[in-house]
Amino acid sequence: MPSIRVSSVRQQFNDGNHNAFTDMCRFGDRLYLTFRSCPDGHMLFTTSRIVVLSSTDGSDWKQVHTFGVPNRDVRDPHFLVFDDKLFVYTGAWWVTPGNAEDRDVNDHLGFCTWSDDGKNWHGPRMLDGTHGHYIWRAAARDGTAYLNGRRIRNFEVLARRDEPPEWMESWLLHSADGFAWTPLSQIQPAHGDETALQFEEEGDLLAVARAGGRPAQLCRSRYPYTDWACTDLDRHIGGPLLARWGDQVLVGGRKHTEDGPVTALYELVGTELQEIAVLPSGGDNSYPGFVELGQDRALLSYYSSHEGSGTGLAPSNIYLATLEKH
Repeated sequence: MPSIRVSSVRQQFNDGNHNAFTDMCRFGDRLYLTFRSCPDGHMLFTTSRIVVLSSTDGSDWKQVHTFGVPNRDVRDPHFLVFDDKLFVYTGAWWVTPGNAEDRDVNDHLGFCTWSDDGKNWHGPRMLDGTHGHYIWRAAARDGTAYLNGRRIRNFEVLARRDEPPEWMESWLLHSADGFAWTPLSQIQPAHGDETALQFEEEGDLLAVARAGGRPAQLCRSRYPYTDWACTDLDRHIGGPLLARWGDQVLVGGRKHTEDGPVTALYELVGTELQEIAVLPSGGDNSYPGFVELGQDRALLSYYSSHEGSGTGLAPSNIYLATLEKH
């Protein structure tokens, strides 16, 4: 297989806000980049908004859309190209007035905005069937959309409205239209967390699942995606990315080091992760996105506060790394 290297990294977006949680895609003849922007920081704030940028070449980017949801914190936006539409999905915490630390996954809702042309946008619209689910990445195949969501077992109301990892389940939801969702299968019965989805050529659904502070898991399911087999990887991955680039599979996310968290990129070979690079990063960081520019060039987005606050407070910036095969 060709080797992959990071040929350049540039700071793409810095407006003084806490900018974080990225994703990228191609829709039509344009590239799209999305992230959350909030003047108040990483935690739960009704001042948070989702930003969408667009570019024809990956160098010159312009804002084409932004949105928020009243009384809610929006975060973790992810793209899905489905049914000739470009969807942006976001999780949304209910924010209790005067107490942003009072949170409950059972109050969570998914929302989306969508566009037929990447210029004119509709929504935000609540996603039916997502109440109590913290939604994450999506994928589509053969006229059906799939979405990851984690939830508290049996939607229990727990003391301190906390999220004990052993009570958190990760689920695969499915939809015929991208708006109304129903549970299909359980991916993780405990320690359920952020899960990236990727269809393989033969139709299997591959997933890389964060598992709280434990090692991440590599999960696989065959059609009709009702049963999953998961194995532990050799490291924790926060905010995981899973993407296919030609015959190679990329995994990205937060890596723990003795000097603190950084954003790392790996190639998945079988069930092993081979490190490609550690990106310039530190403090609050990770949550990469990926888009292919061609057979030998691609872009990786991520966020980091190492040139900002160094913490979960503003500012935190969006970065684009150029990847090359040789």
